[in-house]
Amino acid sequence: MVGPGRPLIVLFGSSIVQYSFSNGGWGAILADVYARKADIILRGYLGWNSRRAVQVLDKVFPKDATVQPSLVIVYFGGNDCIDKHPSGLGPHVPLPEYIQNMKQIALHLKSLSDKTRVIFLSCPPLNEDLLRDNASPALSKIVRTNESCKTYSEACIELCNEMGIKVVDLFNAMQKNDDWLTTCFTDGIHLTEEGSKVVVGEIMKVIKEAEWEPPLFWKSMPTEFGEDSPCDLVASNGISTINPSNWSFHRQIQWD
Repeated sequence: MVGPGRPLIVLFGSSIVQYSFSNGGWGAILADVYARKADIILRGYLGWNSRRAVQVLDKVFPKDATVQPSLVIVYFGGNDCIDKHPSGLGPHVPLPEYIQNMKQIALHLKSLSDKTRVIFLSCPPLNEDLLRDNASPALSKIVRTNESCKTYSEACIELCNEMGIKVVDLFNAMQKNDDWLTTCFTDGIHLTEEGSKVVVGEIMKVIKEAEWEPPLFWKSMPTEFGEDSPCDLVASNGISTINPSNWSFHRQIQWD
């Protein structure tokens, strides 16, 4: 453990979370935006569904931890909504169980502390043709459809509304741009940099509009060691310094 202690933002979910630091992913973008303000912790598990997630809740988020997360961003559903395999094996989770699992995750996270906030990400859409083209010969046929993604997305949103949990409707957010089918996915399901920018934009909207105390929008948070110093860059007048602690001009998007 290193100090000083910063607020913790945990990303918890399946492959869209595990891959979120790859190829300009949304986790990497958040880590940049929250530099010197909060630590982004990755807990992503490729191929997982909500059933496996509830089995490890106490290990990933122990209730007796000395420090609890300030925010947990949760994504499960893309594997749950895969069609059931005839063998009974595989990641499919029936919709009623998925809803119950997500409820259990939400209740556990909300119980960690009075200051632990939660955002759920609903199931995004697919590029079904691209997904079929990238199917692995090592795997049995996997049936994923936008119809099932929409069903599980709507169920997640409805649950969050009932429980008073913040939620990002990724299924519809991804489809706002006309070219989403060709720009948002690497293989039909996992996200390109452009797809990740959609995710970050929607997360930022939720955090900025939330009436949380303390606030978790990056611009409202203190910058670690952000005080002025004579060691800062010397200004053009040659007699004063300029504090660069909050510079963000390196970002293509300012995320205001």
